[in-house]
Parts: sequence; C-alpha cells; structure tokens
Amino acid sequence: MELLLVGIGGALGSVSRYFISKLIAGYSNFVLATFIVNVAGAILLGVVSGIGFTGNLLLLCADGFLGSFTTFSTFMYEGFNLFQNKKKINAAIYIIGSMIIGVLGYFIGNSITL
Repeated sequence: MELLLVGIGGALGSVSRYFISKLIAGYSNFVLATFIVNVAGAILLGVVSGIGFTGNLLLLCADGFLGSFTTFSTFMYEGFNLFQNKKKINAAIYIIGSMIIGVLGYFIGNSITL
C-alpha cells in the first residue's frame, strides 16, 4: 500500500512539474521554471509539515507528490551547465539563491499553518 501511495503521488507530482515547467518556460527559460517549481515545492512541504500530515497522507503528499514535483537533479544539471557555459556568477546566484529561498520557503509554508 505504501509503494502504491508514493507511486500515485509521484506520478501526479511529476506530471504537475512538467506542466508548470512547460508553462513557465514559454515565458522564460528552464532555469527559472525549475527555480519556481522547487521553491513552490519547498513552501508546500512546509505547509504539509505544519499541518501535521502523517501516515498514508504524508506518503502520498510529501514523499510521492512533492518528492517528484521538486527536482534536485534538474537543479544540479542546470547549475552545472551554467558553470560550463562560462556563466559562473549566474550559476552561483542560481545555486545559492535556490538553497536560501528554498529554506525560507519551507519556513514560510510551515509558519502559515500555525
């Protein structure tokens, strides 16, 4: 049952990420799309944690949906490509900014549930 819940959440999260990334990329670039999706995921994880989801609901929402909605691998890929393309300042801003704003996003999401 646990694997099924994580799988269902994961399928919904990855499709949601793809849709939102495509929508944002139509107006900007993929780096911005990944940044927005990851920060939104951090905020939502903060909300899920603050509400106190447990058990199956936590597996479905946090491990499944948000685990696949956010994307660490794409974040690393894009950051590395910025470095390779001689855009070291952009890469540093993207990587450090994503981590700082992601943590702040989690904190904000968690705080609004109190």
